[in-house]
Amino acid sequence: MLTKEQKIKFVEEHTKLLDKYSVVGIVPLSNIPDRLLQKSKNQMRSDVKFILGRRTLLTKILESKKELKPLIQEMSATSAIILSNGDPFEIYNNFKANTLKLAAKPNQIASDDIEIKSGETSIQPGQAVTELKQAGIDVKIDKGKVVISKDKVLVAKGAVIATNVAKALRTLGVMPFTAYILPSVITDKKLMFKREVLSIDAASSLQDLMQGFNKALALSLSSKIINKYTISHFISEAYTQAEYLGITSKVYDTGIADKLIANAASHAAALDGAVQK
Repeated sequence: MLTKEQKIKFVEEHTKLLDKYSVVGIVPLSNIPDRLLQKSKNQMRSDVKFILGRRTLLTKILESKKELKPLIQEMSATSAIILSNGDPFEIYNNFKANTLKLAAKPNQIASDDIEIKSGETSIQPGQAVTELKQAGIDVKIDKGKVVISKDKVLVAKGAVIATNVAKALRTLGVMPFTAYILPSVITDKKLMFKREVLSIDAASSLQDLMQGFNKALALSLSSKIINKYTISHFISEAYTQAEYLGITSKVYDTGIADKLIANAASHAAALDGAVQK
């Protein structure tokens, strides 16, 4: 428990710290394992500074700057302020890359299908085999080793994980859940990026953009809409059609003179061959 003087010092020191960073964000920490928080802090130490403290103290820090006051409403019961001079999207992706696999707990809801693969296990024959069978897993003893007979979806997505199933998964070393820390909002000077924007994937967005462009281009071509993307196609198409018309109609023009001469030569050769016979 901090004394009043310690609280005042904490707020003053971190308020001054805000001037050294252009990027400020809020990271919710409710239900986040301590080891994941420590892992993230260690791996991002060179780029991101964490301010951890009671919500009331963090609120006072943010209240010191008018442009940061909107961040206060983004804080949950347990949150951290993050400071950086990096790119907000890179910061978000770095957080997203820091994950921690977690074991299943009884009565948890499966976020995805939990599948057990067939094959040998490192489990010793004994009580564990009975526990696995009680959880609905097909196992057998083969040459002194516990072997899972076939692949099986042990828990379907959205289903409740039973106590015996949670225990069996732990015995097999299966960690079906992934914990991660994600900023709820990051500001860069006067720009505010919420999680919905920060989570946009650049690769998929580029692919969507390309697909949209190709559809728009196809529509423009079929509807004869002239713009900077279709003009070269229409010019090439018009030239080809004019050239074809000139050749079939035998209209002399410098642009097709060589083709007309070539056609005449071809016809003459055919006629000459016919006469000789």
